[in-house]
Amino acid sequence: MVLGLTSTVAYGRTDDREASGTAGTAAAQVLNWTAGDPIDRYLTFPTTAVAGPTTIVFENSTATGNTTGMPHTLTFDVSDPEYNNDVPLNILANPNDDQGGKHSVEVMLTPGRYLFHCTIPGHGQMQGILTVTEGGGGEDTAAPETSAKVEGEKDADGAYIGHATVTVSATDAGSGVDKVEYAVGADGAWQPYTAPVMVHEAGTHKVRYRATDKAGNTAAEKAVDFTVVPPPTDDTTAPETSATVSGEKDDQGRYLGMATVTVTASDTGSGVNTIEYAVGADGAWQPYTAPVMVHEVGTHKVRYRATDKAGNAAAEKAVDFTVVAPPTQDKTPPVTSAAVTGDKNADGAFITSATVTVTATDADSGVDKVEYSLDGGPYLAYTTPVIVDRVGFHTVLHRATDKAGNTAEAKEVSFTVAEGGGVPAPNCPEYDERLTVIVGTVDTGVPNRVTRSRCTVNELIEDEKDWTSHALFLKHVDKVLDQLLADGVIDQREHKKIYKAARQSGIGKPGQTSGYRDLFDGTAASFAKWQHVGGGSFGLNADGSMTSGTTKGGLGMLWFPQRQYGDFSLKLQWRDDAPDTGNANSGVFVRFPNVHDNPEESRPEWVAIKYGHEVQVLDRPDGDMYKTGSVYGFDRVGLGGAGVTPKGIWNDYEIRVVGQHYAVYRNGVLINEFDNTGGQEFVPPRADDPGTDGRRYAQGYIGLQVHGTTDVISYRNIRIKEL
Repeated sequence: MVLGLTSTVAYGRTDDREASGTAGTAAAQVLNWTAGDPIDRYLTFPTTAVAGPTTIVFENSTATGNTTGMPHTLTFDVSDPEYNNDVPLNILANPNDDQGGKHSVEVMLTPGRYLFHCTIPGHGQMQGILTVTEGGGGEDTAAPETSAKVEGEKDADGAYIGHATVTVSATDAGSGVDKVEYAVGADGAWQPYTAPVMVHEAGTHKVRYRATDKAGNTAAEKAVDFTVVPPPTDDTTAPETSATVSGEKDDQGRYLGMATVTVTASDTGSGVNTIEYAVGADGAWQPYTAPVMVHEVGTHKVRYRATDKAGNAAAEKAVDFTVVAPPTQDKTPPVTSAAVTGDKNADGAFITSATVTVTATDADSGVDKVEYSLDGGPYLAYTTPVIVDRVGFHTVLHRATDKAGNTAEAKEVSFTVAEGGGVPAPNCPEYDERLTVIVGTVDTGVPNRVTRSRCTVNELIEDEKDWTSHALFLKHVDKVLDQLLADGVIDQREHKKIYKAARQSGIGKPGQTSGYRDLFDGTAASFAKWQHVGGGSFGLNADGSMTSGTTKGGLGMLWFPQRQYGDFSLKLQWRDDAPDTGNANSGVFVRFPNVHDNPEESRPEWVAIKYGHEVQVLDRPDGDMYKTGSVYGFDRVGLGGAGVTPKGIWNDYEIRVVGQHYAVYRNGVLINEFDNTGGQEFVPPRADDPGTDGRRYAQGYIGLQVHGTTDVISYRNIRIKEL
């Protein structure tokens, strides 16, 4: 890349294209892009240019409005066959670089379209299209030529019998046709034309059409008019019609806030042609296309009727109902408080244990549930006082929700538990809060009790490590169970159940996938252990999966705050559920610090972007160049490497991280390997993180990214094994 501006001459002029001279001079021009604080768009950029030598200037500086020091890139995509791929441009600029954020490069543009975008992690929406036309001959200013023909069987009067087919054609000798559109009726909405339009409804019709070329020229609207008549029939019976009214009612049968009227019609002869409805005794008739929602308070009448294709009209019918204002809603959340009790030492620390008692009151609809979170863990149902007996500093968050759905803002109480009476802190092999004893994937149903060592039964069994043989694992389990039986923690029947589960687990056998622990198993309890930060949303599905972008848009993350992981194998399944127009863009974040321990970040979801690594999930051929399997911003994989699985099909994904080596497997095939050498990092890691050698973190949390409501990705069977 050659940096530095040269003296050039430009053809024409746009808001972001500098011109010096007139058309007809040397085919050279200067095109300007600028960026600033926004993370979802360039501040200025050109949309058109002429072919030939070109100076591209990209500025992201304090002069252009960058007050945060955020770096941005200008990248020309060379991977999408729909666009020109002869300019592999990639400029990184920030206000603090040696050019002050302003860079330039000389390129040769050819006729066609260039796709450009920003590749900084999380900024896939900063993009646009540059249309380049032939130089010397002037820009393409001629709109496409369009035509349409109507086909079908006609009667003696020229009307189409049963249905008509409208075929639209468009040609453009300049930049080429970009899109064709059509609309049904004099005021119908424009829609993309992809196939001939079939019109079955009897009556007089108008189909409008137009086309736009790649230079942005739109042809004048044209239209075809025609009539469709029903085929000959001896049908003399009118359609059958009915209507239902639905909505929430009060004890007098009145609808609260809104009533919905659903009309249905059927005809066994020629078939239903039209359904109409009218609101009120003298309201105008309107086409019925969807259920009618009535919000206005008062008494209402909705009339309805239908006509079949033979012209038989059903008699008018009506439904009567009343809508009343809903009762005043309870919008005030409950009030909560917490008291910490126990014996204290001279420093104010609780000796051996502390008891946290939470109370909640609600004067309106009443308290529905009370929850608490211990030391940043998931919110759990509060039913009895919480006893905390592990030595150290603790924080308990508490909140309550009333029967109207209002949730109080969480309050916090902090305290310290100190050793007392010679009782040491529990030395448990692992932390396991599950309610029952589970060996591998076999649930015994035996309560996961706290033992004399203050560790739970699951913690003592510790089946999440790698065992060299099944016999060795069984010997370990038998020894633990014998001691628990002697201590009176379990009885003989429970001893047999747990040991039987250990045999069934197969842990330690060759090829056995022991050691993987569920982070998300499809249950509501498992889903509740995850925490959402930032924009967007995730929702739990009835089939045991979770889906991103379910209720609101924006960039955000669902993360698992229970535990950090160093070297691990993370396995999950994902499925592209985005609509055809959606981006289907997501990713798996690994090894990032606690999102709430970085107060300098105003948006906690950015902690994962800046300090961790995102393993990309993106199967679209266009848009962001980092496709499935890429380590975003560091190591790029195209669709050729990852392949594409059709929408609605589950993919197996494994992310294996050992030291600073990352390996990504898709459906059992290794699609990417990346060694984090530290030379490409966006934001340096924390100085006190162990074992990074100036690179990224050696351990951290797991998270899932959401981009918005069109980026619909589903996940299930998320499990991890420490290596």
